[in-house]
Amino acid sequence: MMRTGFLFNHDHLHQIAHSATVAFELSRISSSDEVVLITTSSQQREYLEKLAADYPDHRCTFVSIQIPLWLRMPAAVFDKVLPFSRILILKLHLDLFAGFDVLVVPEKTSLLLRTLFGLQKLKLVYTAHGAGDRAIGFSKKLAKFDLIFLSGEKIRQRMQQDGLLTTARSCVVGYPKFDAVHAFTRPRPQLFNNDKPVVLYNPHFSPALSSWFSMGTAILDYFCKSDKYNLIFAPHLMLFKRKLHLAQGKPAIGFAYKIPERYYKYPNVLIDTGSMACADMTYTLAADIYLGDVSSQVWEFLLKPRPCVFANPHQANWQTDSNYLHWHTGPVFERIEQLDASLEQAILSHTSYRAQQIEMFRQTFEINEESSSRQGARAIYQFMR
Repeated sequence: MMRTGFLFNHDHLHQIAHSATVAFELSRISSSDEVVLITTSSQQREYLEKLAADYPDHRCTFVSIQIPLWLRMPAAVFDKVLPFSRILILKLHLDLFAGFDVLVVPEKTSLLLRTLFGLQKLKLVYTAHGAGDRAIGFSKKLAKFDLIFLSGEKIRQRMQQDGLLTTARSCVVGYPKFDAVHAFTRPRPQLFNNDKPVVLYNPHFSPALSSWFSMGTAILDYFCKSDKYNLIFAPHLMLFKRKLHLAQGKPAIGFAYKIPERYYKYPNVLIDTGSMACADMTYTLAADIYLGDVSSQVWEFLLKPRPCVFANPHQANWQTDSNYLHWHTGPVFERIEQLDASLEQAILSHTSYRAQQIEMFRQTFEINEESSSRQGARAIYQFMR
C-alpha cells in the first residue's frame, strides 16, 4: 500500500481547488492505497468537504494539523512579512509527513521538508495554483520537485527553456480548478440590478508589478463617478492579507492600507477583498471586462473571450517580455487619465483580440474529454508505481 498526502498549508483557501479534486479522483483509481487530505484550518476542512460532495464515492481521509495555541500569537506577528506559520507547520509535523510515500502540494514552501528538514525519501508532487506568466511561477526551485503538473503547452515550453524539467518529471494535465468550480457549466452570476457592463478590477499584491499602490484608489474613484460601468473590485487575496508587501526580485515596498468606507456606498461598486468568491471564479465569470496587471486570474477570465485592459504604471517594457504575455490580449495604459479611453478601446477593438485570446487560452490550458483532475490522478498513480 502506498500513502499519498495532499497538504493544504496557506493563509487562504484559494489553492485548494488546484489539487483537491485530484485527490478525490486518485482515491477512486487507487483502491488499495491511502489518500489523506491534510488541513491546517477548519475553513479548509469545510471547503474540502463541500468539494467532496461531487465525489460521493471518494475514499480520502482527513487529518487536521495546527500550530499550538501558545505559538499562534507570535506566529501571527511574523506572518505579517513572512510565511512563518506555514514553515512552522512543516517543522512541527515532520513525523506525519515522513509517513507518506508521496506528498502533493500546490505551493513551493513545502520543499523545505526536503531542503531544510531532511525528509529526503519523501517524493514531492507540485500541482501549482495558477497558470500566470510572472517569473516567480517559473522559479528554479521547481526543479527540486519529483513531479510537476503543467496546465498546457505554454507552461511546458517555458519551463523547458528555463531548464526546470531536466531533473523533475512533468505531465500536462490541464487545470483541475476548472473541475472544482464547475467552470464550463456554471451559469453567469448576476451581481448588479442593471445591464451596464461589469468591469472586474483584479490587481496583484506585488508592489513591483501591481497597479494598486500607485493608481488603485484613483481607479476606484473613476468607477464611483461613472454612470457607464459596474465595478467588481476583487484583488488578489493576499493584497489585504498583509499590510506590508515586499517584492521578490526587483526591490519594492507596498503598504496595503484599509479601503476607505466611502467606496462601499456606491450601488455600482462591489468590493470584496477576501471571500471565497474571489477565488472560485464567481467574479471572472460575472464580468464583461477584465482590468488588471499581472494576476494569473486573467487566464481564468479568458475561459470565455472578452475584453481585457491592463494597467502599466511602472512603464514596463512589456512587448517582448514573456512575464507579460497576457498583455497581448488587450490594450495597455500607463496613466489614470487613459483609463476611460482604454476601456472604450477594449470594447470596440475586441474582435481584433478575440482570435489571439482563444489561441493563447488553448496554449495555457490543455483541455480535453478526460477531466483535468482525472488526468492528474492518473499521473500520480503511475508515478507512484
